[in-house]
Amino acid sequence: MTKSTSEPIVQSADLDKEAGGGIRLLEGPYKKAAAIIAVLFSVFAIYSNGLSNIQEIYRNLIFLGILLVMTFFYYPAGKSSNQKRFTAPDYIFAALAIAGLGYLLLNYTTIHVDRGSQPIMIDYVFGAITIIVLLEASRRAVGIFIPILCGGAIVYALFGTYFPWIFGHAGFSLERLLYRLYMTTEGVLGLTLSTASTFIVMFVLFGAFLSVSGATQLFNDLALAIAGRKRGGPAQVAVISSALTGSLSGSAVANVATTGAFTIPLMKSIGLKPKFAGAVEAAASTGGMIMPPIMGAAAFIMAGFLGISYTTVILAAIIPSFLYYIALIFAIDIEAKKQGLKGISKENIPDVVQILKERGVLLIPIIVVITTLLMGKTALFAGFAGIGAVIVASWLAKDKSSRITISKTIEAFIEGGRGTIQVGIACAAIGIIICVVTMTGIGSTLAYNIVELTGGQLWLILIVVMLTCIVLSMGLPSTALYIVVAVTAAPALVEAGVNPIAAHFFVFWFGALSNITPPVALASYTAAGLAGANAMQTSWEALRISLPGFIIPFMIAYNPIILLQAAEGETISILSVALVVITSTLGIYALASSLGNYLNAKLTIVERVLMFAGALMLIKPGMITDIAGFGLCVFAIFFHIIRVKKSSSVEITI
Repeated sequence: MTKSTSEPIVQSADLDKEAGGGIRLLEGPYKKAAAIIAVLFSVFAIYSNGLSNIQEIYRNLIFLGILLVMTFFYYPAGKSSNQKRFTAPDYIFAALAIAGLGYLLLNYTTIHVDRGSQPIMIDYVFGAITIIVLLEASRRAVGIFIPILCGGAIVYALFGTYFPWIFGHAGFSLERLLYRLYMTTEGVLGLTLSTASTFIVMFVLFGAFLSVSGATQLFNDLALAIAGRKRGGPAQVAVISSALTGSLSGSAVANVATTGAFTIPLMKSIGLKPKFAGAVEAAASTGGMIMPPIMGAAAFIMAGFLGISYTTVILAAIIPSFLYYIALIFAIDIEAKKQGLKGISKENIPDVVQILKERGVLLIPIIVVITTLLMGKTALFAGFAGIGAVIVASWLAKDKSSRITISKTIEAFIEGGRGTIQVGIACAAIGIIICVVTMTGIGSTLAYNIVELTGGQLWLILIVVMLTCIVLSMGLPSTALYIVVAVTAAPALVEAGVNPIAAHFFVFWFGALSNITPPVALASYTAAGLAGANAMQTSWEALRISLPGFIIPFMIAYNPIILLQAAEGETISILSVALVVITSTLGIYALASSLGNYLNAKLTIVERVLMFAGALMLIKPGMITDIAGFGLCVFAIFFHIIRVKKSSSVEITI
C-alpha cells in the first residue's frame, strides 16, 4: 500500500509544473552531459561552502553560471521544443551565460579597484547580456510571471518620471541601473542569491540524500500506520504524509505530485468524492510551504531579510503550522463523519514496529538537523551535519536498499543540482526587483500610503495586504513569492505597527495560500488532475476546507505570541503560549464544524452562526473573548445534542 519514490524531497523540479515548459526527459549523451554538470554543481556547492574560503561574489558568480547552463540544458524553450536533446538556442544562451558571468568573474577587481567602480561600455554590454539571459532562464524554469515582474521593475526604474501619483520618481539611466544590477551585490548577485548559494543549496542536497535513502517511502508508511485506520483514514494519511514530506519541500505542486499519486487513490477508494480527495491533498501540500524546518526555503531568505537567526524563524513557525494542519484534520474528520466513512482495513496497514525496525533510523538525520539548529549552530553547519547523518543512518538501517552507495551519491548530486534550478534562478531574478525597490524607494512609499489610505485601521490594512499577497503570488514557487511579497507588502504591516516577524509570516502565509486560491490555484489544479476531478471545483473545495487557515495569519498579526514573539510590554510564559494554543485549537474546531455544516448531524442556521461567532472569539486573543467564545460554542453544542437526540435514536458521539 505504499508508494516507493525516488524523487528529491526538496524542490522536485521534474514534478513541479510551475515551470514554463516542464523539465526535459533527456536521453543518451545529452542526459549524461546534463548529469555531469549537475554533479559538478553539487560538488562545487559542497566545496565552496565547506572546504574553501572563496569570496562571496566569486562564489555567487560561479554558482549562477553553472545554474544558468543547467537551466538551458534541462528546461526547453517551450513545449514544442525537443524534449530529449539540447537545441541551438540552448547552446547559444548557455554560451552567453558563461560569457556574461565569466567576464565579471575575470574583471570584477579591475572594475572596482583598478577603475574605481567606473564602468566602461563593454561592462554594460555584458551586463545587459546577463540580465537578458537570466530573464530567459527564469521564464523557462519558473514561468512567465517572474520575467514580467522583473521587466516591469526595469521599466519602472528607467521611466519613473512618467508614472503618476505616488509611483513617480526621478528615474535612472540605463547605465546606472545595469551597474547596480550586474556589477554590485545589490542586484542579481545580492542577498537572495547568496542565500541560495549557501543555505538553500545545502538543504536541497540534504533532501536529495534523504530521498535516495528511501525516506519518502518511510514517511508514507508511517502516515499510513498512524492514521490509516481512523475515520476517513486515507485523507488523514494525506495530511500527515504531506506535512512530513512538505517539511522539507519547496513546492506545493511537487508535494502534490509526490504524495498525491499515493494518497488520492487511497482517499477515493473509501468513498471520498474526487474533488474532495484532490482538495485535501492540495491543501495539505500547500501547508508544507509554511512547515518548519525548511518552509520552501523561504525560512532562509526570511532570516536574512529580518536579520535574525534561522532557528528563530523555524521556532516561530511551529505553532502556526500545527494550527493549520489540525484545522485540516478537523475538516477531514467532519467530512468523513458526515459521509459515514471508515478507515483502511487492518491487513492493509503497515506494521509500524516493522517499519521502524527496517528504516526508522532514517528519521535520525532530521533529528540531527533540528538539534543542531537548536544548539545555536548555523543552518549551513546543520545542512552538512544532516547530509553526514543521512549517509551514516542509511548504513545502519536494516533495509539494505536504503544504503547510500557511490551510485546513490551521484544520484543525489544530480537530483540536488536539478532541484536547485528553480529556487536558485528565482532568487537571482528576484534580485532585480529588490534592487529597483531599493533604488526607487517604492516599498516604503507604498507602505506609508496604504496606512494612510486605510486610516491606520489595522484590520483594513491586513485585508488589503492579504489580497495583494494572494494576487502577487499566483503562479510563483515559494521562494519567489515570499521575496515578492516581502519587499512589496510586508513594509506596510511594519509601518502599521505589526511585529516585523509577524508581518513577514503574514505576507508569506497568504502568498503560499495562493496555491489553492482560485483562479490560479496550481496545487489544486495538479491535485484535480490526479483525482480526475474538475479543476475549479477542486480549488473551491480546497479553499473551503482551508478557510480556518486563512484566519491564522490574522491571529499572528494581532497576537505574535503564536510565533513565540512577545508583544510590546509583555513577556512570554509557557502558560500564555499553552492558553493561546488551546483556545485557538478549540476555535478552529468550532470554525471547521460551522463551515462543514456538521457536528453529529447537519447544523441549523442558528447553530452554525453561534459556532462561527464563538470560533472567531476563541481565535481572537484575550481572556474576555475566549470566555465568551467558549460559552457560545458550548451553548451551540448543547443545543445541537438535545435537538439531535429528540429527532433520532442514534447514539451521539462528539
